[in-house]
Amino acid sequence: MKNLLLVLFIFGTGLISVAQITTTNPNITPVQAVEDILVGAGVNAFNITYNGSAADANVQQPNVQEFDATNTGFPLTQGVLMTTDGPVLNDPDLNTLTGGSYTNGAIIEFDFVPSGDTLSFNYIFASSEYTSYTCSSFNDVFAFLISGPGINGPFSNNAENIATVPGTNVPVAINTVNSGTPSGGSSADCDAADPNWQANSVYFTLGNNAIFQNSNTPISGFNGSTVVLPANADLICGDTFHIKLCIANDFDQALDSGVFLEANSFTSGAVDISIESQTSSSDTLLVEGCTDATIYFTRPQNQTGDTLVVYFNTGGTAVQGDDYPTLAPGDSVVFLPGEDTLTLVLDPTQDGNTEGFEDVTISAYSVTECGDTVFSEGLIWFADEPFSDVTALDTTILCANDSVPIWVTTDGGFPPYTYSWSDGSTGDTVGLAGVVDGPTDYIVTSTDACGFEYTDTATITLNQTLAIDTMIQFPADCGIPNGAVSGQGSGITGTPDYQWSGPGQPAPDSINASVWQNLPSGWYYFSIEDDVCYVQDSIFLEQDPPPTASFDANPTTGNAPLEVTFTNTSDPATTYDWDFGNGQTVSVNNQDSQNTTYTEEGTYTVTLTISDGNCTDQASQEIIVNLLQPLSYDLPNVFTPNNDGTNDFFNINAENAVSIDMVILNRWGNVVFETQTVGQTWNGTVDNNGTACNDGTYFYKFTIVGEDGEEIEEHGFVQLVRDTDK
Repeated sequence: MKNLLLVLFIFGTGLISVAQITTTNPNITPVQAVEDILVGAGVNAFNITYNGSAADANVQQPNVQEFDATNTGFPLTQGVLMTTDGPVLNDPDLNTLTGGSYTNGAIIEFDFVPSGDTLSFNYIFASSEYTSYTCSSFNDVFAFLISGPGINGPFSNNAENIATVPGTNVPVAINTVNSGTPSGGSSADCDAADPNWQANSVYFTLGNNAIFQNSNTPISGFNGSTVVLPANADLICGDTFHIKLCIANDFDQALDSGVFLEANSFTSGAVDISIESQTSSSDTLLVEGCTDATIYFTRPQNQTGDTLVVYFNTGGTAVQGDDYPTLAPGDSVVFLPGEDTLTLVLDPTQDGNTEGFEDVTISAYSVTECGDTVFSEGLIWFADEPFSDVTALDTTILCANDSVPIWVTTDGGFPPYTYSWSDGSTGDTVGLAGVVDGPTDYIVTSTDACGFEYTDTATITLNQTLAIDTMIQFPADCGIPNGAVSGQGSGITGTPDYQWSGPGQPAPDSINASVWQNLPSGWYYFSIEDDVCYVQDSIFLEQDPPPTASFDANPTTGNAPLEVTFTNTSDPATTYDWDFGNGQTVSVNNQDSQNTTYTEEGTYTVTLTISDGNCTDQASQEIIVNLLQPLSYDLPNVFTPNNDGTNDFFNINAENAVSIDMVILNRWGNVVFETQTVGQTWNGTVDNNGTACNDGTYFYKFTIVGEDGEEIEEHGFVQLVRDTDK
């Protein structure tokens, strides 16, 4: 079978997923982290410090970073990352949290005035201590300590920690939220932190590890994290509150931890808007006729007791009603008591128009308990139905083994792409089978992530002339390496290079020629390479089959001298060696019958060995020869058939007799017994049938024959006496 390999090169434009969290270290000051990234709607922040210093808050700090996780699958797209790889800390609240074993880390504090009566923000805690030091003394710590009017907690300024396991007052830490199985420590340490620590494993995940390990340091060292957790607090709108965001290594300064704070999630009384598309390629782009998105309106958990109306406006270059259906009557959503999340579906209309990228902005606003209006916003983009211009290069090739480059260009498509070919092959590199001389069309279909299909035709013209026309084998004699193979080609361009290879020992043998001689049986491989192409074929070199020896003997037993004829029924062979077992042998090259005479008693093994080349076979039989014994007899002149166990029968005791003919007559000449069986006796009844003969004299006559044909005729009288007492 000829195989044509198509090598597919893909060029394209479109969105490419970046599966790593990117950070710039350092890229922001703590003040910028709070004011420009963390704080969202309904909050005014001021008096920002870093590790207790207002001056340091205006200086870039290596362990306060901005992160971007767009297109990675990480639950938080953007925000602030605080890590423990910072200066040594001195803080009374960390003393309370760790018992005095904390070392280095980061603390960001600021005052803020809320517009509403609640505070909420989202975070993920991650650490390099997971999977190695769970339930140990290396219990890295972090906390969100909030203080102000109406708050009465155990920390300085009556602050309380709102970084807790949902529904509890248990601080989130390595020994309280993990996989539920100790590693590098004892379960007693986790029991001391929270008796219910194993139940908290629902808030733990290893699902972000691949993203961590593919990202910048120190993120790459994280090997476990919490899921997205909320931090909530009830406030008094318009009053001033203080929050301390702190994270620190515990016991040592190795294996850092970090806390991811979601951008713009630090809000008060605000309804959060997020838009998630239903595609893995981008969470900020929708494609007409392919993907839609879900708009999530989420309010803080501690506001779910009341009914809340949230109004929203749609903006951007995409027009509601034309480029996408109307989202909701009156452009509002209503939270009923107990509801914290409402959704709307944003489905771009496939209008067939070329409009380029269009954006949609959802701006929501609600009135807080304090009477303030709080705004929040979400943004997503629309793209036209993608168009994939698939161009396959037509190619002329001179050899079926040539590689043919096929270029496929993608203009404005939506990756990833899959490819299928008219011969059933798939993938961007395919082997096309059954290529014949002349032009052959292969249709390639490109399917993008939306399911849109585009095709083109590649015409492959094969002009191969080199071929192997004839393969001949000359069988070897049985067991002799004297066979030969031959190959012939046609359509040769230039000077050909012939190559035979086969099962030589200890390594495969080969020869550069079209004919190869003096070979044993086996598979042999032939190739021709000319100035353009390379072709190959194979042939099995046979050998003559080994012969089978067999013969018949007649007779196989008898008396000496015994002449036996042996008929050769073997397969045709080169030589036939007979051993008759009596010292006589003969070697012939034909299948004629053989004779020999055995003159002595014995058992003789006859063996026939036949040979063809180096292959042999044997067959054997036994001949049994007996010696002749002299004929003799003995018979009584009286017998007493009275059943006393003594002399009850009349019998000719013939030795070495092979036949007998005997008749017994009474005195009137009547036959009372006759037999032709050697050794048969007369019991004194008529024909041995139970009618008793009278006492008296009886006449007998017999002829016996011995093994050598000797005959003895005899006649005489025998006296029958029943009553021995008379």
